[in-house]
Amino acid sequence: MRKLLVVVDMQKDFVDGALGTKEAQAVVPAVVKKISEYAAEDIFVTRDTHQSDYMSTQEGKNLPVEHCIEGSEGWQIDAEVQKALDSKKEADKITYVNKPTFGSTILADKIKDIAAKEEITVELIGVCTDICVVSNALLIKANLPEVRICVDSACCAGVTPDKHKAALETMGSCQISII
Repeated sequence: MRKLLVVVDMQKDFVDGALGTKEAQAVVPAVVKKISEYAAEDIFVTRDTHQSDYMSTQEGKNLPVEHCIEGSEGWQIDAEVQKALDSKKEADKITYVNKPTFGSTILADKIKDIAAKEEITVELIGVCTDICVVSNALLIKANLPEVRICVDSACCAGVTPDKHKAALETMGSCQISII
């Protein structure tokens, strides 16, 4: 069985930038360790990707903090996480998915295509548990209801510890395994 890893939005702006938290900074070593456990071709990395007009978008009006503007320093993957990704044998086989919103239908489709050819499991890690991790986990689950999907809570951080816990409970209620 093929095991896929989805590394959600481990970008500078969410770790120690515009929307960073001490909780996000604290999970970086666990994320780096988890990456070491997977082959490059089994790793998917999402990047929250906004444009210069972010503040005029619906999200920008509801979260008026400019972040993850494509090409900016804050849009880049956290340096330690990127180093772990780059150190993988055949790192060029890692799939990067830029997403303009919380969940990525492109990511779900890519994973669905793999599942059509072979048996898989999917593990998600990253930030923010209560926004982008939960959105992507539920999209994948909706597309692949019979595939085992899990979230490693020690490799995730929410906007707050309480929101992290609530998101984990929500995913658990939707038959996503929490480890």
